[in-house]
Amino acid sequence: MNAVSPKASPCLGFLTVIENADIGLIGGYLLLNASGRPLEFHCTAPVKANRTQEILYGPTLQPYLYGEQIGQTLLAKSKLAPLVVCTDSESVLAVRNFTEVPVVLLLNATAPRSFPLGANEAITAPQFADDERKIRDNWPAEAEHLDLLEPFTRIREALDEAQRTPRQAA
Repeated sequence: MNAVSPKASPCLGFLTVIENADIGLIGGYLLLNASGRPLEFHCTAPVKANRTQEILYGPTLQPYLYGEQIGQTLLAKSKLAPLVVCTDSESVLAVRNFTEVPVVLLLNATAPRSFPLGANEAITAPQFADDERKIRDNWPAEAEHLDLLEPFTRIREALDEAQRTPRQAA
């Protein structure tokens, strides 16, 4: 795992998965500095479960694909270690089993077990409740004003653009 140098400013990770009916699931991972500027961006090739996997994995298929297959791959590609990885998909929380970095699900409103993070509410994976303290202890003051849901729009637009570009060039 990469470590952030003490002199480096903290960065925040944003990980999401979009579903495209034609090609499958595509993951996007954006790392921003505490002011909201991009530092890194990574995406996956499309991932699509076959019918046998759907049957065998049952209700565990989505967390497996989102967290283990897509999320773990994207976190491994990154050169930076973020303070926290934020997601807008509950199934992505499964990636927390494969990283030491705290992972939170961002919410639009207050919910049981939620805590304020930036201008949003967040929850941790239930088995990693101590992540809240780790995040609060290291949260940069300059990130307090950020709408942490906004970067997911950037990721979706970048993934849409990446899917369009090869077709236009052909």
